[in-house]
Amino acid sequence: MIRIWAIIERDLRRFRRSPALIAMSVLMPLIQLVFLGYAFGGQVKNLRLGVVDQDHGLPAVKLKEMFQAVAANARTFQTVAYGDMTEAVRDLREGKINGVLNIPPEFSRKLHAGDAPKVSLVEDNTDQFSSNALGGVLQQLVASYNQPAIPPRVAAGATLSVVEIYPYVPYIQFLLPGTIVLAIFISAMIGGGIIYIDDKARGMHEGYLVTPISKFELILGFNLSGVIKAVISGVVLITLGSLLAGIPDPFNAARLARLLLLVVATSLALISMMFLIVVRINDPLLPRAIFGMLNTVLFFPSGAVYPIEAFPAWMRATTAINPFKYAVHGFKELLLKNTSLLAIDYDLLFLFGFAGLSMGVATWLFRRTL
Repeated sequence: MIRIWAIIERDLRRFRRSPALIAMSVLMPLIQLVFLGYAFGGQVKNLRLGVVDQDHGLPAVKLKEMFQAVAANARTFQTVAYGDMTEAVRDLREGKINGVLNIPPEFSRKLHAGDAPKVSLVEDNTDQFSSNALGGVLQQLVASYNQPAIPPRVAAGATLSVVEIYPYVPYIQFLLPGTIVLAIFISAMIGGGIIYIDDKARGMHEGYLVTPISKFELILGFNLSGVIKAVISGVVLITLGSLLAGIPDPFNAARLARLLLLVVATSLALISMMFLIVVRINDPLLPRAIFGMLNTVLFFPSGAVYPIEAFPAWMRATTAINPFKYAVHGFKELLLKNTSLLAIDYDLLFLFGFAGLSMGVATWLFRRTL
């Protein structure tokens, strides 16, 4: 333990002498949480919907009044009146509006005759978020428009009642677990194996390779020093991120203890994985290129930003060995649902097992040579 602690102490001293690095490892994930949480989490509003009324009857006026109510309250869209479809579609193609609703001629006559008239929505499908928002709101409006003025005493069909077992979860809270894992991953990129690569580039590794320290002790020392830094980043992100995201009861002692255990498991898994990746690398520039690629192939398919169930089959298969997936799932269970360790027992088992396997293979591949 004395030899292992010497490696840990040396690395932590270097880390302490770089306050800018400490600040960046903590602040960057927080900044990402705030910007991504509010950039993607809110409802789409203030879209511009062109309305072409070719009927001008009372039913068409009633439909346009419902549009004005949406514009005044939910503010999903603002209506812009057009005299003909040609001008409206031209503005749609030029990006001046987000969609065009056409009320066709004889709409009122067909409605009174019970002939099921149709209104058409021309949408810019290059922006799926805006087009889906417009389509969803207009579908609800048309359904409300079709309701009879005097509802029947007995419902004629089945209805759906939605019951939510948890309070409303804004997107910034949904993104927080992934941000915590990302903060730990940043610590993995600036600690553990990358420190050994930098030492090799400077020739400093000769100092401890001529000592009696074993390969396992050397790798364990670097990994534990990286884990300590990653745990610090994770704890800071849990505390500040919970406050920023509005997590209920963020200082619950029992939940914080469970979160700390998961932070340790995640840190061990990611730091060990990083050391395994760079154990045979000599070029200090190569790991930085690898880290940029890993940030994409590990973080985004983990369910941190979008549900895994929406992925294609081949991508879902790759997530089975992705430690990010299990870490993100564990943090979601603890932060958003405040569950017990039984809900994340498989996540903890995988992360600790993944860390042990990675460290074992890294020790086997490590070359203790000058």
